[in-house]
Amino acid sequence: MHGSPGNDRRRTEGGFSLIETVLALGVLAVVAAGVLPLGLIATKTTENQGHLMARSTEYAQDKLEQLLALAYGDSITDTRVFPAAAAGGSGLAIGGSTNTAAPVAAYVDYLDINGNVLAGAGGAAPADWFYMRAWQVTSPRANLKQVTIVASVKASALGGPGRVPQSTVSALKTFPF
Repeated sequence: MHGSPGNDRRRTEGGFSLIETVLALGVLAVVAAGVLPLGLIATKTTENQGHLMARSTEYAQDKLEQLLALAYGDSITDTRVFPAAAAGGSGLAIGGSTNTAAPVAAYVDYLDINGNVLAGAGGAAPADWFYMRAWQVTSPRANLKQVTIVASVKASALGGPGRVPQSTVSALKTFPF
């Protein structure tokens, strides 16, 4: 006889030993440590290309609406401040640039991290800017103006490599007859 039926039953119901559990947790920790950087990259990409891209698009649309609300011939309203000043700006005058690396002074404004307009001294970028909006007004034909806005996030705000979130919006405004 091999023993009593109670002894056989105890052997078949044996659980994991403490050593087996510790080894399994060690393997799990190594795998988790290997996957952790992937999770961090995914989180940063979601923040940069999701949240910040949506905000830059919203701010570009806000500037476009503000410029389109001006009269067709307005060439002096300053929309770089809030509320807009009656003089000192470019209004809808032909000019500007959508190149955020070299914006034209009268055709650029800066926002803080919360989207509040920041005043720049003489067109210079304030130190604490987070979003930049640069715009260009062109006239593709008589009695028609095209307004194009590019809103971009400060590259150093991203905290690592990756594409800088940037949005472009454009609209046409005609001269009322």
